[in-house]
Amino acid sequence: MATREYYFTSMTCGVEYATRFEILSKDNLKEIMPSAPLAGSRDRRVDRFWGSVLLLLPLAAFLLMVFVVPLAMLLKLSFGGAGGPFSAYSEIASSEVYRKVFLNTFTLAITVASCTVLLSYPTAYMLSQLSGWKRSVAFWCLFFPLWISVLVRTFSWIVILEKSGPVNRALLGMGLTSSPLSLLFNSFGVHVGMVHVLLPYALLPIFTSMKAVDRRLLLASDSLGASPLTTFGRIYFPLTLPGLSTGFVLVFLMALGFYITPAMLGAAQHMTISMLIDNFVNERLAWPLAAAASFSLLFVIVALVASANRLVNFVSAMAAR
Repeated sequence: MATREYYFTSMTCGVEYATRFEILSKDNLKEIMPSAPLAGSRDRRVDRFWGSVLLLLPLAAFLLMVFVVPLAMLLKLSFGGAGGPFSAYSEIASSEVYRKVFLNTFTLAITVASCTVLLSYPTAYMLSQLSGWKRSVAFWCLFFPLWISVLVRTFSWIVILEKSGPVNRALLGMGLTSSPLSLLFNSFGVHVGMVHVLLPYALLPIFTSMKAVDRRLLLASDSLGASPLTTFGRIYFPLTLPGLSTGFVLVFLMALGFYITPAMLGAAQHMTISMLIDNFVNERLAWPLAAAASFSLLFVIVALVASANRLVNFVSAMAAR
């Protein structure tokens, strides 16, 4: 049998290698040249790397100019208090009023996130059961308000919830109350407005997790005699729990920095961190305090995001288990 030479190529760590073999017989294969990088493969890898760098360079320059540099200037400003570098942070930490504002903000964010996911879960389940044009219409109705300004949507709640608005007129007409209820400029109005704005952001991850559930697991549970409640509690809910936790964390973090809705629908006793920062800038002209409050909120959010990342991964692992 005449000997023939063959080349076999492989890819390792982005570098292409070639090995030359010589066939001595039908069942005898002899390697006559060890694996070696193909000529030009490393050069192509380097070219791809620098090509990617050049493509990302405009975006990196843009983020540097409009995000990193202003953020660094704001950080520098937070250390410019009259009493020393950390005087602004010390004043915020030592003031009972400012601590209460931080507590109100976190309490509001937790309650809004809880109400949002409670409303989003059954809505997402309903959407997961629809198909075709029905699902398209439902999604259109759900996301159409996102095209409208938050300011306009918040002002519409003022019209709806005022004492002479349609809600109070309906309650008076049905005889459920003898006088108009105070639904504005309190905690109720703030929760209604914020839940309305943030609902889609919790619904999407929950809907995605529901669509990823293998329906054969539910059928297997039914065929083994499990009740619908047992199937939901032991199979469906654990599999959708990662989406639920993701939606909760997303809404919670967004609610921490909300400004327009609490400012328009709330009262002075329901001040949030964003409203406090606005007060520092526009009324007291205390720029170091405003910068220190901003970075205090930023540090807390970064810590919460890191903790939430571990929590979501833990929930995903438990659901997979």
